[in-house]
Amino acid sequence: MKIGIGIDTGGTCTDAVAYDFETGTFLAKGKSLTTRENLSIGIGKALDMLPQEHIRDALMVSLSTTLATNACLEDKGGRAKLMIFGLTDELITRFDAEVKYGLKSGYVRCVDTTGSADGLTVTEPDWESVVSEHGEWLRDADALSAAELYSMNNGAPCENRIKKMAGEIFGLPCVCASEFTNELDVLVRGATAMLNARMFPIVNEFVEAAISDFKKRGCRAPVMVVRSDGSMMSSDLSRSRPVETILSGPAASVLAGKTFCEEKDYVIVDMGGTTTDISVVRGGRPVMARDGIQIGGWKTAVKGVHVSPFALGGDTTVRLVNGKPQLTKRRATSMCSAAKRWPEIKQMLINLIYSKHVNRFPLHEIFYLVREPAEQKSYDRDELALLDVLRDGPCILEKLQEKAGIDLYHFNGERLEAEGVIMRCGLTPTDFMHLRGDYNEYDKEASQLAAQYLLFSMKRENTPEELEALVDEVYDLVGGQMYENLLRVMLSRQYPEMFKDGADAQTEYLIRQAWAQRGAEEQGFFKHAFGSGAALVGIGAPTHVFLPAVAKALGAQCILPENAEVANALGALMADIDVVSRVEISQRLASNGGMYYIAHAPAGSKRFDNLNDAIEMAKAASAEAAVKEARSRGAAGKIDVNTYVEKNRATTEWGADVSLGSAVISEVTVRLGG
Repeated sequence: MKIGIGIDTGGTCTDAVAYDFETGTFLAKGKSLTTRENLSIGIGKALDMLPQEHIRDALMVSLSTTLATNACLEDKGGRAKLMIFGLTDELITRFDAEVKYGLKSGYVRCVDTTGSADGLTVTEPDWESVVSEHGEWLRDADALSAAELYSMNNGAPCENRIKKMAGEIFGLPCVCASEFTNELDVLVRGATAMLNARMFPIVNEFVEAAISDFKKRGCRAPVMVVRSDGSMMSSDLSRSRPVETILSGPAASVLAGKTFCEEKDYVIVDMGGTTTDISVVRGGRPVMARDGIQIGGWKTAVKGVHVSPFALGGDTTVRLVNGKPQLTKRRATSMCSAAKRWPEIKQMLINLIYSKHVNRFPLHEIFYLVREPAEQKSYDRDELALLDVLRDGPCILEKLQEKAGIDLYHFNGERLEAEGVIMRCGLTPTDFMHLRGDYNEYDKEASQLAAQYLLFSMKRENTPEELEALVDEVYDLVGGQMYENLLRVMLSRQYPEMFKDGADAQTEYLIRQAWAQRGAEEQGFFKHAFGSGAALVGIGAPTHVFLPAVAKALGAQCILPENAEVANALGALMADIDVVSRVEISQRLASNGGMYYIAHAPAGSKRFDNLNDAIEMAKAASAEAAVKEARSRGAAGKIDVNTYVEKNRATTEWGADVSLGSAVISEVTVRLGG
């Protein structure tokens, strides 16, 4: 057998599969809770469910994760700062960089430099002045990122210099935007580099935990990580380029979907604990993000599958809004799974019910400590008091004032949650699935107690009938949100110009009404419905509960594959190493009336008087860059490179043929699995 082990770590669960590449046989699977305080525990438990000889004999390990995806959506990550060379702070404000690119004010500084756009003239700033002016600003950063206005053409001298200085002077890791992309927009490059710096601790912890667990079990196979575009890279490279994993989990779900569905057009609905990710396959090929991935307010240059994630999962918090249950964007540990870990939580809920204490705050929600913060000097009194209480175990929100002296009306624990220091437990769809009997993994009694308190807060009777009605309401909310987001994606794919900015208020209203009136015999004077000819492929444990009703409302085929609950771990094994290197050749008019050519290679631009000479230089540079990149991603042995020239031409309105320059492209594909 030629065995591969796939691991997928999501915000809620960690999955493991063993797969035989030679026969295409699914061998075994394991699933455990993701333990955010120590990812190794959850990964180890999932691996322990596999035959240990499969792990020892594995020839390859491949990882996928939604940790970076979730961190973007939840605005979590390390404290990173960005320096942009070639712009001014005034321009950053004028471009509205915070709203359009995710570059928050106070975390970005500009250093004005001069140089030519063609990359032939390069200038650097007074570096002593740079250190003097920005040294204090960098003091509380975990990492630095850098972007340079013309780095796609000039070899990025300022980025390379500040990276060296960051380590030598400030002891900070530094990310250069040119390491990822030659995107023209420097703010997109800057956002990509800054997000990468924020993701360092999240992806590094995941990779370290996985490698450690495999070594403990005698596995010495190379460890790979799925990138956002569905290809793979080495685990070492993923630590320095974590931003390229921001859609790792969704990309793995697309790879898995291709093994489950024979249709040419289908939609993958991947519902996990934190998010539901929707991706589209047309003509058997996944639709790719055309201009780079945009997620959680960040506009990046990262290439990847076109995924539309939204905050809906098994751990989405259910709260009362204006006296009615509603789904919020906040993630919480389900009451049932929390009670399995801390049984004392049930007594906290019982005491709250007996107290008959109702407030506008969700008093039944419970905080617990995930990890100790790296430092405490930046936290205020209430935050420090909460940490001190949680060191003794979970604490229900109702008791915060009594135990920690915290006034709920003024307390704000958002920063501690955003940094992953604390987590909360609350009522979630997972709890309601336990109440309905659709899922029975954890402590159902805790779910019943929390739901009982919700009924009391709504002034409803605590009866089986009222409880069943509450479950129906929550199921309807989950299905409705899935239905609405699916239709938004389908409309934007079918009518890209009309819905390029999303659905307007009127369309959204019609979508909501279509869901609310589905199956109704009487729909009034105006009857409308939405449908789809594409199959819906459900991936992730909760989809078998919620997707069939959504598919029925759309009149679509619903495919729920066997082992769908661990599909991402299987999809992680289906990736290849795919590299594309591109060197642009621009043309200019010389003073003597002739033409000259500039090859914009990664090491810097070079001028040529003859196009063929420029193409030959570009071929060598492109092929060298492709091989170097493939090696860094984990390719070994002989590498075949496919290099070709792409000439860009256009026809004017008068019929004249015009050259728009050329590009040399080198492609490398290496299959590590079967």
